[in-house]
Amino acid sequence: MSRIGKQLIALPDGVTATIADGMVTIKGPKGELKQALHPLVTVKQAEEGITVHVTNEEKKSERAFWGLFASLIVNMVVGVTEGYEKKLEINGVGYRVAKQGNGLKFELGFSHPIEFPMPEGVNAEVEKNIVIISGIDKQKVGQVAADIRKLRKPEPYKGKGIKYVDEIIRRKAGKAAKAAA
Repeated sequence: MSRIGKQLIALPDGVTATIADGMVTIKGPKGELKQALHPLVTVKQAEEGITVHVTNEEKKSERAFWGLFASLIVNMVVGVTEGYEKKLEINGVGYRVAKQGNGLKFELGFSHPIEFPMPEGVNAEVEKNIVIISGIDKQKVGQVAADIRKLRKPEPYKGKGIKYVDEIIRRKAGKAAKAAA
């Protein structure tokens, strides 16, 4: 039995769900999200909320889809009501970011600036050295944040680069620290 899949997915006020033709559509105050369903998964809507089922609960491979699709639908409901955001911090001398049109312009110690276009449905805000990525689709927000971090990963000696605000970078001692010991 899937512990996540068994749970009823409650729909808050102002959120509607439509299930048709192998697609789940969730509409809310912040927007609309769609998710295609796997053939082994069935989704039913009741007055209390949404329930997810699989064709055979005994097969381990099908139980995995049960929890997966329940989590995806919960993420959609949270996205259209509250939204998601990731915060990235830029550390380093001369490392800068600025909002430029529909994207971001990074100066990360390379010989050229890097222009990063923002995909549709994802917004970016810049406050000093913090970049705030926000949107209603959890997967898109996380992927954009990971792509931005990949431009210049934080290095372990001085901590320069782009990191998540709550990320802890394990620092290494350099050659000078070893020689003094």
